[in-house]
Formats: sequence, structure tokens, C-alpha cells
Amino acid sequence: MAKLDYILGHSPREIQRLIQQADISRPITERLLMRLNIGPGARVLDLGCGAGDVSMLVAELVGPTGRVIGIDQNAEVLAIATERASKADLSHIVFEHASLESFSTTESFDLVIGRYVLFHQADPIGFLRTAGRLVRAGGIIAFHEYRTKRPFDSVPSVPLWQMIGDFIYTALQVALPHLDIGDRLIESFAEADLPQPELFSETPIGGGPDSPLYAWMAETFHSFLPQLARIGLSLEELPRIDTLESRLRDAVVAARSQVTTPAQVCAWTHV
Repeated sequence: MAKLDYILGHSPREIQRLIQQADISRPITERLLMRLNIGPGARVLDLGCGAGDVSMLVAELVGPTGRVIGIDQNAEVLAIATERASKADLSHIVFEHASLESFSTTESFDLVIGRYVLFHQADPIGFLRTAGRLVRAGGIIAFHEYRTKRPFDSVPSVPLWQMIGDFIYTALQVALPHLDIGDRLIESFAEADLPQPELFSETPIGGGPDSPLYAWMAETFHSFLPQLARIGLSLEELPRIDTLESRLRDAVVAARSQVTTPAQVCAWTHV
């Protein structure tokens, strides 16, 4: 199965951005897990687990009688995930350095889950099909992904917010061949020979001086600077990153605007 490298790398700063992003996404993933009725004793596989946020969230639900395996292709981020799980006293999580295609196990899982992994795949249909084979009969496969229709918005309009959002979206369009996968989950599950999923969607929205979205937006823009340079944009012409978070906050507050980041869609089905 062909695969893409994670386009933003795994620098310490990027790992911290992913943890920050996970805090914003956590309530949505929690609502997904509540829909799935995952409880004590369940066995769960977390695909592309990164710094371990989904794995730890699931581990709280399955308890010490359950088992959670998180897999990722980057050893550095797994070291951080392992340390975080240890500090949280979640000894029933195991992290493994593996891709989905190289992961080997004799067990099947009650739940196979991934967050923000499908649009990073060169072959998302093959990825879904392979993931589905790891679920026990009657078990669940679930994904939490971005939707990319109108990914960034502000009302009243905040030009700086819109501009940074446009830069991020441009970089994503160039780097990811299946950026629209979050809007094609019913189609994709069908092509992977999986039953039609149930779905819901939520949109992170913020405003006022205390929203975490300003920091997330600024750090995400910083992570995409190398991608923007590769497509020919001069870094000298782009907004300065060192003051971007505060300028976004000031502009949004001054406009009394509501700002949004890409909608999130959660899809799941019994296998």
C-alpha cells in the first residue's frame, strides 16, 4: 500500500502544535467515543497515534481491564506519547513503531480508530480496507477527519484570519492528493467494502480574547511555511510569525467576529 510521509514533520514545535490541536479536538472525539459505547475491557487500535492523545482518551474509557495499542511511523513522537501515558498512569497503553501495512498482530480489536489520518494517505481506500480487517466481527471502525469545504471563515470578516487560512489551504491542496476525503467518507467506506457509516459533523468556532484558535492558527501557519516556500511563495512576503497570534487575536476582538476552522466529521460503522 502506497503511503505519504507526514508533511509537517515531527519537530518539537510541531509535536507541541499537535498536542495543542488535540485539546481543541478532544470534545468532538469524546462525543464520537460516547456514540460508540466503548467501555471497560475493550481492545482498541489507534492508527497514526502521534503524541498519544486519542490513545489516552480511549484508555480512560476502557480502563485497566482493556487494552490500547497506538501505532505511528515516527519514533520521536512515540517516545513523547509513551512518557505522557506513563505520567497519566495509563499502563494499559502500548505504543508501537509501525505503519498500518507493517503492523503485525494475531489479535482483532473491538475498535480501530484514526484521527486526521485518511487525508495523509496516498491510498485512503486501501488504508480503510486494511484497517477493517483488524476489527473483530461486530466491532467498529471509526475515523475523525477534517472537512475542507469553506475551511476558514470569519463573520464579520477579518482579513488577516482569511489570508492565513487561504495560505494554509493552498499548502494543503498542493501537498495532499485526497484533501476532500472528509467529504467522501460514505463513498470511501463503500469502495473499501465497508458498511455505510453513520456520521456527524461539528465546527470549532471561537472569538473574544481567550479563544485557543489564535494560537492554533499561528502555529499551523508556521508549520506550513516550508510547504509555502516550495510552491514559490517568498517567506519575506508572508506575515511575520512571531507576532501573528497576538495580531489575529487583536483583529478578531476588534471586529467582534466569530471565526471558524475546518469542520470536523466523524464516521463509524460496525464490521
